[in-house]
Amino acid sequence: MIQVKEFLDLGTASAEKKANEFLATLQDEQVIEIKYSAGYRSNRDISEQRSCILVIYRTNDHTGMHEP
Repeated sequence: MIQVKEFLDLGTASAEKKANEFLATLQDEQVIEIKYSAGYRSNRDISEQRSCILVIYRTNDHTGMHEP
């Protein structure tokens, strides 16, 4: 079964760390694709960068559940 896991965060460091920790639980053959997107959100005087990493992967079992 094909699954997706999304990592959202302000800035890139935390999303990157969480994505890398998750990827370490997968076999190379399970990873189908990794997508990255960053954007800015303005709130009055504050501008925030938001990062999103999307991991598309194949599960080893037939239940569709993968718990790292």
